[in-house]
Amino acid sequence: MKKKNIFDKVNVDKNNEEYITLLREKSVRVERIVSNGQKSEDNFWYEQDENEFILLLEGDAILEFEDKREVQLKKGDFLDIKAREKHRIKYTSTSQPTIWLAIFYHNS
Repeated sequence: MKKKNIFDKVNVDKNNEEYITLLREKSVRVERIVSNGQKSEDNFWYEQDENEFILLLEGDAILEFEDKREVQLKKGDFLDIKAREKHRIKYTSTSQPTIWLAIFYHNS
């Protein structure tokens, strides 16, 4: 077992988000996502087959849902997005990296 740190090697890339899988098991996947001002393209919606629990570790962001709800997130905020719930990234901070911990899981 090797100890690691969630904040090691944070990539600051204004063109691309970074996705690193930290853990993958049969019904769960844990990722660290680093955003640097990225947002979803117009008319694009995530509609995943799995639930997604997100925790904002750094930065700030705004999520938008198909029903027009907007959720502003700041450091420490978390949200559980149910499978098939259409959502998109409306905003991520441009002044510092936005670091997400995302846990994708299936209901038993």
